Amino acid sequence: MGEVLVLVEAADGSVKKVTTELLTLARTVGEPSAVWIGPGYTDAAGAVLGEFGAAKVYVADGAQYTDHPIAPKAELLAKLVADLSPVAVLVPSSAEGKEVAARLAVRTNSGIITDAIGLTADLVATQSIFGGSTVVQSKVSSGTPIITVRPNSTAPEASAGAAARVDVSVDLSDAATKATVTGRAAAQKGGRPELTEAAIVVSGGRGVGAAEGFGVVEALADALGAAVGASRAATDAGWYPHTFQVGQTGKTVSPQLYIANGISGAIQHRAGMQTSKLIVAVNKDAEAPMFELADFGVVGDLFTVLPQLTDEVTKRKA
Repeated sequence: MGEVLVLVEAADGSVKKVTTELLTLARTVGEPSAVWIGPGYTDAAGAVLGEFGAAKVYVADGAQYTDHPIAPKAELLAKLVADLSPVAVLVPSSAEGKEVAARLAVRTNSGIITDAIGLTADLVATQSIFGGSTVVQSKVSSGTPIITVRPNSTAPEASAGAAARVDVSVDLSDAATKATVTGRAAAQKGGRPELTEAAIVVSGGRGVGAAEGFGVVEALADALGAAVGASRAATDAGWYPHTFQVGQTGKTVSPQLYIANGISGAIQHRAGMQTSKLIVAVNKDAEAPMFELADFGVVGDLFTVLPQLTDEVTKRKA
């Protein structure tokens, strides 16, 4: 089986869940090898990568790869593609991941597929396109297939790999160092999971009525150990921060369970969440378009339904 390169996404030295998903997916295509770019690699991180099947871990741990945004990672990957001729390169479908993948495709004269939600053994990718209205199968026909994959598209499954460390480097071009990171500020984190990686997302829309209305949404999310999302209408109204917006102009999520509360189901919102495995809608309007998409629907006032659901979840957890 050929080698499949997986770009590692990590935070504070810890491997993110999306990387374990990509390693699992890579095993259906070939032999996965992880690529860690930047400082912070540890034996603990290597153990996680090995647990999910990485035969090798290519480590480029110099600060120069993170002192300059995006371009150094693309150049390092381009060198690995040239040296190793992998079967494919899998990259997380984050904002940075997609830009790295695009630059890599240009440098290697390869085809690229973005936002895949599935991948077969012969590298046919499934995508949800046109605002989620169409599902297509695509395959790269030139160069090394470079595929970005949405988080939560694959359930991570452990399968031990050697995770042998291989140190690599590349001489960065002048173009790659023209932009320099001048400062960093740590993102404020709460106790909830990250929206794009959460297995459960509880969202609120125009139906919450006001910023205070998100209290019942947050209470249910906390009971379920879920992330909180919001529709564009809610964020534009200032009821919830824009960083939590789910939709075509916000974040794309694909959790195991998505609970939409007071969200009508406009195409803009559906485009960001309709690949969720199970969708539950709560809305007073029985004609809301969200019910067409939902697996289960509750016609009712969210301020009545959600507290009851939260109480029931809490009881069952006790």
